[in-house]
Amino acid sequence: MSDVARRAQDAMAPRAAIVVMARYPEAGATKTRLARTLGNEATAQLYREFLHDTAFHCNALPYTLHWAYTPAHVDYAALVAELAPAHAQKMVCFAQQGADFGQRLQHAFDHTSQQGFERIILIGSDTPHIQSERIEEAYAALNDSDVVLGPAEDGGYYLIALKASHDVFSGIPMSTDSVLRMTIESAQRQGLRVQLLEPLFDIDEISELKRLTTLLVREPQRAPATTIHLQKMEDVQW
Repeated sequence: MSDVARRAQDAMAPRAAIVVMARYPEAGATKTRLARTLGNEATAQLYREFLHDTAFHCNALPYTLHWAYTPAHVDYAALVAELAPAHAQKMVCFAQQGADFGQRLQHAFDHTSQQGFERIILIGSDTPHIQSERIEEAYAALNDSDVVLGPAEDGGYYLIALKASHDVFSGIPMSTDSVLRMTIESAQRQGLRVQLLEPLFDIDEISELKRLTTLLVREPQRAPATTIHLQKMEDVQW
């Protein structure tokens, strides 16, 4: 394919956005279950590296990266510019809105859809080992599906991708082991086509952090910044 033909093909491809649901790495308000073991300050520092690796994976893709952040008063743009200075001008930040997590997810899709994006891939910030190829799989799966879900092993999901801003969040009790199942049922009731990706574990508990550490011993490229940080942490057995 010639360069002209490739550019023409790219121009016709649906506009895509990645949205990362993220928190500011503040001691005492970040990954509180991990903090019970690691301490507040150490956990906030570790979470910062999670964000660093998330930016690394997402910026490797030709999609516009959005950060949906909380709390609303922080300067999140300054934070992510420090983490990924080469991409600072291309990243977009907006504050999360909603009384609960389901409403915040809905707002993230609504807000991004209103900017003209035709495919929206939303991920969390607690899977620093997610690979860019997995995000590309979600984009491709939207060719034949309306909703794409990446199941988390705790019954939730680490990724949800939509072609349009469908409401598949209302009435679902978040942070329970039935989130994935109920989301699929909600989509199916609306006649939406659903596709699942490979499962992935996220990092909420110390047992999951130990599992991540084992993975990164074998595959440090999965989360380079987190790998380096874990090697320096005294409370983590490397």
